[in-house]
Amino acid sequence: MMRYVDHGTGGGPECMRLRDAPRPTPGPSQILIEVGFAGVNRPDVLQRSGRYPAPLDASPVLGLEVAGTVTAVGNDVNDWKPGDRVTALTPGGGYAEYCLAPAAHVLPIPTGMSMSSAAALPEVWFTVWANLINLGHLKTGERLLVHGGSSGIGLCAIQLAKHLGVECIVTVGNDEKAAFCQAFGAQHAINYQTEDFARKVLEYTKNEGVEVVLDMVGVPYFQRNLGVLRRDGRLVSIAFLQGSKGEVDLLPVMMKRLTLTGSTMRARSVAEKAALRDALLTNIWPVLARSEMAPHICETFALNDVEHAHRLMESSRHIGKIVLRVKGE
Repeated sequence: MMRYVDHGTGGGPECMRLRDAPRPTPGPSQILIEVGFAGVNRPDVLQRSGRYPAPLDASPVLGLEVAGTVTAVGNDVNDWKPGDRVTALTPGGGYAEYCLAPAAHVLPIPTGMSMSSAAALPEVWFTVWANLINLGHLKTGERLLVHGGSSGIGLCAIQLAKHLGVECIVTVGNDEKAAFCQAFGAQHAINYQTEDFARKVLEYTKNEGVEVVLDMVGVPYFQRNLGVLRRDGRLVSIAFLQGSKGEVDLLPVMMKRLTLTGSTMRARSVAEKAALRDALLTNIWPVLARSEMAPHICETFALNDVEHAHRLMESSRHIGKIVLRVKGE
């Protein structure tokens, strides 16, 4: 048996309870991980509240990333064995003592990195690589604007930009977050509560603008995002936290030959996610192993304190990642 977090029919953070359930058994291409730590992400909050149901073929249990120890492998798995210390992108099930993951979505814990930090890697790195590299075609020498710069995604994007030699500008909600992002590697950080981010971006870039915008806000920022993009720029959307519907003027898309794109991660096929895993293993994991990049953990909560972890996520007061200690050190 194992403990897991049950959110019932959904609701506020208080709806989550620890329950007991049978330990899952891996299918032919899966591995079973004894979970040390699990990352907490915005989609978990949306799923818990009933706004982001799990796919029919996924575990209904919350949790999209874990780090832990392999305890069993499916008959078709050759790359992993019991005892391996791994981190994995999961289709669900991470808020539990044992979690299944497709073997193709599993990565080794980088040399020298703690298991708690490793649990904060998969969701952000799969997302940032897919959207900034595969869709946004971000290249050395370009400029990048990241909204939500102090989030897990935002800090990951800052590190990728620094690694690539890209000038990175971020927006944040207060001066503390702005100072943190600049210390983390952003060239400029704009407090959107006190400054018009579009005006400041154009000021910083001498009216040239940026090549790529990574947006998670939605319609309220849409027109200004188009305004700060250079000719042939790319607007990449990964969420619509403030809405996806509204009246917009698309003329700049034509006049500046802009590309509008975006994606979700959970709906991608096993093969698509496996390709992302392979790209990260080749391009990013060696950098993490050299300690040249690392996630920032804001706070770690015990599994039975998951309610407070979700309340912190919903408050947006955090900087970086929130992690659950499941069976970790």
